[in-house]
Amino acid sequence: MLSLYGLEHWAFDGRLALTGQRDSWSANISWEHSPETEKIKLSGPMGQGTVIISLMGDAVTIDRGGDDVQSSTQPEEFINQQLGMFVPVRSLRYWVVGLPEPSHSYKDTDVGFNQAGWLSEYKQMQAVKNNGAMPFKMMVMNNQIKLKLIIDHWVLP
Repeated sequence: MLSLYGLEHWAFDGRLALTGQRDSWSANISWEHSPETEKIKLSGPMGQGTVIISLMGDAVTIDRGGDDVQSSTQPEEFINQQLGMFVPVRSLRYWVVGLPEPSHSYKDTDVGFNQAGWLSEYKQMQAVKNNGAMPFKMMVMNNQIKLKLIIDHWVLP
């Protein structure tokens, strides 16, 4: 498990469903992680409505295509404003690989852990070459939002 904290480069393709108190939506997701940046691509059926979220340090850029590019130095607040729901992107970077964020305390559960007011549950794992098991089906939720993620394909070094 600890070796995953040192995993500097990873990527995955999958499907995401986000449900809030007033709204819900689903998208295809491609996420590329490196030590310097997170690049999250969300798209609807057949690539329609593609949005690319790039995080570098304390800066976030959201590119909706064409000339519609917006930036902020408050990533989570900005993404919340753009999505209409709060998604803890900084913590999610750890949770998607099955790890608690190292800067916050957490409590283990039977199928995951509680951290920072969020429950991360790992419904199904998948075997990946040289790295044991990685999440396949997972859910992250609090009392206002439920995020379901199915990771179809991991790209690991």
